[in-house]
Amino acid sequence: MSDAVDKVRRRLLHASACLKKAGVPYAVIGGNAVAAWVSRVDESAVRNTRDVDILLRRADLPRAVAAMEQAGYLHRRVASLGRGGTMNVFLDSAEGKVRDAVHIVFAGEPIRPECPVGSEDVNDSEDAGDFQLISLAALVRMKLTAWRDKDRMHLRDLQAAGLLNNTPLTGLTPVLQERLDFIVANPED
Repeated sequence: MSDAVDKVRRRLLHASACLKKAGVPYAVIGGNAVAAWVSRVDESAVRNTRDVDILLRRADLPRAVAAMEQAGYLHRRVASLGRGGTMNVFLDSAEGKVRDAVHIVFAGEPIRPECPVGSEDVNDSEDAGDFQLISLAALVRMKLTAWRDKDRMHLRDLQAAGLLNNTPLTGLTPVLQERLDFIVANPED
């Protein structure tokens, strides 16, 4: 189990270093971002994740592909079961599995077709030392927008760590505000 966790961490750090070196603006999102924020409050409450999710601007994809391929990753467009349509991923090798890959989400675009708003921008992030981390408010908005089971669980992890109560969230649509109110009122559902 610890090998699996270490692999994800190494992939996260390596991909981030590749993008940073190439000057490609990005932000770590998804489960790794939730873990990074929760770990600031309670390391024992961190939940493991199996992949790496990176936010990029679509215009920066060609530079990201060049940087990642130079570092040994394979770029693929694959069917996205959870997101609908296709998604861009970077595999560790030709034998790499999509579930273990670096997954790309495009800034300003819906994560899935049914999402009510587009993703955040890479500029809404901060230097977390080893990587560029999406801001807490932007992460919460993305999780509220995606609203899958795992997104609701991530929101509950943030709530349990006390991070939702202390985060000023502006610009929430009525639908996103309703979802946030549900999580806050129902931390165990």
